[in-house]
Amino acid sequence: MDKDSRIDYHEFKVALKALGFDLPKSEILSLLTTHGTPSSSVQQQSRQAPASTPGKLLVSLQAFQTIAANLIAARDPRDEILRAFALFDVEDKGTISIDDLRRVSRELGEGLEEDELQAMIEEFDLEGKGGVSREEFVNICMG
Repeated sequence: MDKDSRIDYHEFKVALKALGFDLPKSEILSLLTTHGTPSSSVQQQSRQAPASTPGKLLVSLQAFQTIAANLIAARDPRDEILRAFALFDVEDKGTISIDDLRRVSRELGEGLEEDELQAMIEEFDLEGKGGVSREEFVNICMG
């Protein structure tokens, strides 16, 4: 926020959350302790707070990229796909219906035509049940 090319605890937490990582405070503080550097204001005020206090450390862009890359690489692709499935299947029916596609299309401002939505369902509904199941969705995404 202050354009110093480093982020503090709060900016770090918000950036991680924006990437889909809702980490507990203890884990964020651990990452700051491992990858953070003291801010110049902390170094000047060392009598008030030790520079090693995690809440007073800053993370550089390069360190943030390393942390984010490691967190992303550790994700389970199937879990991520199931999270995406849940964005369509908000009623937890176990199936993405044409109504779900219609809603998501509207929310994204895509304005897909009814025949396009129906074609999507027909293309991927391997069992002919009028919707795409979780496993069909996972298989589509995993290729």
